[in-house]
Amino acid sequence: MTTGATVWLTGLPSAGKTTIAHELAGRLRAEGHRVEVLDGDEIREFISAGLGFSREDRHTNVQRIGFVAELLARNGVLALVPVIAPYQDSREAVRKRHQANGTAYLEIHVATPVEVCSERDVKGLYAKQAAGELTGLTGVDDPYEAPESPDLRIESQNQTVQESAASVYALLSERGLA
Repeated sequence: MTTGATVWLTGLPSAGKTTIAHELAGRLRAEGHRVEVLDGDEIREFISAGLGFSREDRHTNVQRIGFVAELLARNGVLALVPVIAPYQDSREAVRKRHQANGTAYLEIHVATPVEVCSERDVKGLYAKQAAGELTGLTGVDDPYEAPESPDLRIESQNQTVQESAASVYALLSERGLA
């Protein structure tokens, strides 16, 4: 019997959430764990197509992802969810869904400063926002409510991807989930 869990990695765009999730997924799969990475961009394309970036649409997107993650987790999969989820109430609703079903849920805050994220600018979003081609960028001209009490806070600018993934792995191990 494999124990499932949802590991939600929240943080600003280009914080390192997806990179950490994929690094962690590789390690977990190598040990024989069932793992799925629910990438926010892929979810938006396939499950949340048509949603915009209003607060209501962002909430709906997070709830859809949370539903899929919980479904996977309660069936023995480690669901790694690198999704911004900018609003505390949206993340809390996902946590409560997991609690109601007795499913493990860990919130990881990838707390990379906006200045570092802007330098990384993996998708060119910060450059587009600076050029006036994009509005509503989380953490710049749209809110990001950082978790007050995450299960783990990672400052990715101060460590390697491998070290960041190892810290999440250590938390999973400590909780009996890896």
